[in-house]
Amino acid sequence: MSLRINDTAPDFTAQTTQGQIRFHDWIGDKWAILFSHPKDFTPVCTTELGYMAKIEPEFTKRNAKLIGLSIDPVDNHHKWAKDIEETQGYLPKYPMIGDTDLAVAKLYNMLPADEAGTSEGRTAATNATVRSVFIVGPDKKIKLMLTYPMTTGRNFDEILRVLDSMQLTAKHKVATPVNWKQGDDVIIAGSVSDDDAKKLFPGYKAPKPYLRITKQPT
Repeated sequence: MSLRINDTAPDFTAQTTQGQIRFHDWIGDKWAILFSHPKDFTPVCTTELGYMAKIEPEFTKRNAKLIGLSIDPVDNHHKWAKDIEETQGYLPKYPMIGDTDLAVAKLYNMLPADEAGTSEGRTAATNATVRSVFIVGPDKKIKLMLTYPMTTGRNFDEILRVLDSMQLTAKHKVATPVNWKQGDDVIIAGSVSDDDAKKLFPGYKAPKPYLRITKQPT
């Protein structure tokens, strides 16, 4: 079964570098960023895990938790973490899932459900599709899905930007325009009538009736 935005994120129990977790319980009342990797000790992913370790405090400020996944044993993750700290300058403190039976990758449609075998003998190339990012809300619904090719490092500043947008638009009746970032003007949601818009967003500008621009709510 394919996953879509607003589907309930599949729950699972897995071993991680911080012990066994049940995903929904681990999320609790926070946002979660699940980002996956095809193999330990791969160069692009090494840079990604290091950068996420660096900016983890920014996610914490936003009531969000990080969790990585790689189709290799947890023991390998611990060894890889030392390489990440040595080469990137930051040690991952968030949990890393050991998906040796491919269960989570299949559950999240990153590998075919009928894929045979375990992590043993598999290469980064055979796991190439395990390069996804999922943002899951406190309601356990999938809010975002992105999948990248192996040779392209992911832009995790963009994940922060999207998280800011989703948290803002969940609280206020607005949407964010192209390339929006914190502090920029926003768009009044189409579900808000003009009469209500005048009350909620006094002084807004409307270059077109359907395009109503206002300052970012605080």
